Amino acid sequence: MAVTAPAFEAIARPAASARKRRYTEDQVPIGRVLLRMLAGLLVLVIFILPYTIMFFGSVKTKAQIRSVDPTYFPTEWHWENYVNMWSTPETPLPQNLISTIVISVFATLLVLAVAMPAAYYTARFRFPGRMVFLFLVIVTQMLQPAVLTSGLFRQFVTLGMIDTWAAMIFINAAFNLSFAVWIMHSFFSSVPKEVDEAAQIDGAGRLTVLFRIMLPLVWPGIVTAIVFTFVACWNEFAASLVILSTAGNQPLSVALTKFVGQYETSWHFVFGVSIVAIIPVVVLFMLIEKRLVGGLTAGSVK
Repeated sequence: MAVTAPAFEAIARPAASARKRRYTEDQVPIGRVLLRMLAGLLVLVIFILPYTIMFFGSVKTKAQIRSVDPTYFPTEWHWENYVNMWSTPETPLPQNLISTIVISVFATLLVLAVAMPAAYYTARFRFPGRMVFLFLVIVTQMLQPAVLTSGLFRQFVTLGMIDTWAAMIFINAAFNLSFAVWIMHSFFSSVPKEVDEAAQIDGAGRLTVLFRIMLPLVWPGIVTAIVFTFVACWNEFAASLVILSTAGNQPLSVALTKFVGQYETSWHFVFGVSIVAIIPVVVLFMLIEKRLVGGLTAGSVK
């Protein structure tokens, strides 16, 4: 039966008015929007202010920082501080940066290589002692390197690995493994088992299911584990201070203390090194953010 123009208008008018009314009801008052913007700007200023002060301090001279009448903004901008700090006698800063990158990257890769299959297995299989195993994994998160430094030192002396990058890679991986396993375990558990079964019916093995089917589905969990593990390894201090005695092998977190002396502190270099140490972490977040949204909808089975 054909619908005449007046009848069509009578049907369309209520739908249009309903959409308009729904849109009007969902609108947020301008005052509330401005209040939210002001609250967001206030939080932004609170978090950005310490980094802003560090940046301004990094381009000042010692005299400006230690002045009796200090100023927030530098009277003269000394950008050469970012060049001079790489050749200071206190510590070989270029080697410290390389050491930090090597330890953090390889420790993160080691954590992923161990945590992914462990989390997948504990999420998909029921075996005797499973909950005890998961409990022991999370208990290790309560133990920090600062508490176990003396034992770690004796252990790696016995193994002949003291003052080596390998020792710090194993230490950082061990202390971040439990968190990564628990994060990935929760994401693997959220995926229905029917996904695995459908892939296995098509002839896929366990490793194929893990790497080609499951990983795209749990990519947000992997990203979370990567970020937290890398940041924790990048900022680790206590174990590095004890295990690594050679100045060139020490990471930036330990090298930073070399500019703090008993009678004098090079604050402009302390601020400069701190800014440089922050940049790789910020870049990591920028790169990961692009892949995080894609991982939420990626992965499928036939």
